[in-house]
Amino acid sequence: MSQAFAHIVDDDEAIRDALTWLFRTRQVACRAWESAEAFLEAWQPEWRGCIVLDIRMREMSGLECFEALRERGNSLPVIFLTGHGDVPMAVGALKKGAFDFLEKPVDDNALVDRVIRALASDARRQASEASQATVATRIAQLTPREHEVMRLVLAGKFNKVIADELNISMRTVEVHRSRVFEKMGVRSAVELAQLLAQPRD
Repeated sequence: MSQAFAHIVDDDEAIRDALTWLFRTRQVACRAWESAEAFLEAWQPEWRGCIVLDIRMREMSGLECFEALRERGNSLPVIFLTGHGDVPMAVGALKKGAFDFLEKPVDDNALVDRVIRALASDARRQASEASQATVATRIAQLTPREHEVMRLVLAGKFNKVIADELNISMRTVEVHRSRVFEKMGVRSAVELAQLLAQPRD
C-alpha cells in the first residue's frame, strides 16, 4: 500500500509553507500543491490520506476541485479551509460528502487534530476495502456445490437436512462443509456468518 499523505491544496505559497511546517512538526506526512489544477493532474485513485482544500483560489476554486474529485470517484476525506463568507458553501459541501471544514484564521491544533482524524478515517476505509476484497476472493474459490452447502449452513440447517435437500450423503455434506470453512478461513458456522455480515459496498 502507498503511504498516506495530507495533501495541502492552496494557491497562497505562504500558507502552503506554514501548513507544511505545521504538519511535519506533528509527524504528519504531507504534500503541497500550488493549485487545484496541479493537484487534479497528479491525482491517483489509489492514493491514501486526506485533502486540505482552500475554497477560494485564483483559478479553479476548491469547490470546483471537490466536484471534479467526486466525479472521479475520489474517496479521500476532504477538509475545507474557508473564509467567513464561505461557510454556507462549505456546509453544502459537507452534505455532498466533505469530511469537515474550518474557518480562517485556522487554529493550528484544531486543524492538525482534524487532519489526524481524517487520516484515521481513510485508514479504516482502506482496511475495510482490503477485508472485503479478501472475502470476495475466498468466495470465488468455492465450487457451485460448496456455495449451495454454505447457503444452507448459513440458514442454520443441519447436515442431515442439507443432505436431503441436495440429495447427497451426509458424509459428502460434511466434506463440503469442511472445505467451505477451510476456504473461507473460519472454524464454525457462527464465524462464517460474522465474516459475511461485514458491510460490503
